[in-house]
Amino acid sequence: MRSRVSSMAAGSSMQWLRSVKGVILDMCGVLYDSGEGGGQAIHGSAEAVRRLIGSGLTVRFCTNETQNTRERFVQKLCVMGFDISVSHVFSPAPALIHILRERHLRPHLLVHDDLIPEFDSVDVSSPNCVVIGDAADNFSYQNLNEAFRVLIGLEKPLLFSLGQGRYYKETDGLKLDVGVFMKALEYACDVQAQVVGKPSAEFFQTVLSDMKLQPLEVVMIGDDLLNDIGGAQRCGMKGLQVRTGKYRPSDEQHPSVRADAYVDDLAAAVNAILTDH
Repeated sequence: MRSRVSSMAAGSSMQWLRSVKGVILDMCGVLYDSGEGGGQAIHGSAEAVRRLIGSGLTVRFCTNETQNTRERFVQKLCVMGFDISVSHVFSPAPALIHILRERHLRPHLLVHDDLIPEFDSVDVSSPNCVVIGDAADNFSYQNLNEAFRVLIGLEKPLLFSLGQGRYYKETDGLKLDVGVFMKALEYACDVQAQVVGKPSAEFFQTVLSDMKLQPLEVVMIGDDLLNDIGGAQRCGMKGLQVRTGKYRPSDEQHPSVRADAYVDDLAAAVNAILTDH
């Protein structure tokens, strides 16, 4: 039977957990699997979140979710049994809206219908940039081609991507994520997208600043080896990868990104953290 917690290498120490003062949690694939009817909670995750928050550690939630506004997203999680404050959830859309306003940008939006309300206060006339998110069924040829035409027609093409994930897991299986379509537009228009969300260092730093903690005092728990774990480690945090969500066994042999520890699920991660506190 496989151990519920395994360190990065045989015999390596988990002593660093004792210095942890804060935890950043990914959401989809860690707390729940998305899907029809809003998805379903991963076994033990709601109780694990309650224990973590009740421990006195500083807890924040960091997601690349772009199929809902933060408010609707948190409401969906409440139905699954989670007690989470909207102000503790960090997602790409609000961060991008701040950038758009600061730089006087007017976006052409290729996003999910349920995310559109986030942009109600943003001028979208005469677009001078393109914003792409996890648009799901809106990723039709017609919509992608329209985004391409806007982007290629700009004197200085500017593309923003809300995250850059390759795929994610829903209750009925794996689904292509925004990064696949971002790469198509990058290739067609010979541009490099500005990624807002994980694994952006600026995005992680915003969360750390809100926590008022240093990177070495914080651990990131996620299912995405590259965007959750790799992104956090590049900022100086430790990373625990859960074996739920989009996790694949091959992640543990990745040539360039290695989690500081691998855990079967969020409940096991919380047990490991609280045992050392």
